[in-house]
Amino acid sequence: MSFTDIAATNAMFEKHFSGDGPLHSVTEMRDGFAAIRFETDERHMRPGNMVSGPTQMTLADTVAYVCVFTKIGITPMAVTSSLNMHFLRPCIGPGVRAEGTMVRIGQTLAVVDVRIYGDGHGDPAAVSTVTYALPKPAQG
Repeated sequence: MSFTDIAATNAMFEKHFSGDGPLHSVTEMRDGFAAIRFETDERHMRPGNMVSGPTQMTLADTVAYVCVFTKIGITPMAVTSSLNMHFLRPCIGPGVRAEGTMVRIGQTLAVVDVRIYGDGHGDPAAVSTVTYALPKPAQG
C-alpha cells in the first residue's frame, strides 16, 4: 500500500495538532518518502537567524511520522520510539525543509532517515534517524 494524499495529511495535522496554527505544510509524499516545509518566526530562532535545535528536532519527528503514513496510511497512534539527531552546520531560516526516507518498516517498528535543510542550502544542516513504534493491527 502506498498512501500519498497530501491534502488529507495536512487536514489531519490541522485538526489534531493546530494549537498556535499550522506548524508546517506537507509538500511531498510518495512511497517511502515525505517532505515538509516550515516557515519559522522569532519563536523558532536563535541569534544570527539560525533555526533552533528543538525546532529542527520537531521537524525531523514530524516528517518521519508522515513518511510512516506513506506506507500504512494515516495512523495517529504510531508514536516516536527514538530520535537521534546530528547537527552538522547552522540551519539558516526563515524557511526550512525536512525530508524523510524510509529505511525499514516491519510489523512493530519503522526507521526513517531524515535530512533538514535551511533555505538556499544544498547540504543538510542536520541529519536524524527516527524510529516509530507502530500500533498492533486490530484483532478481528
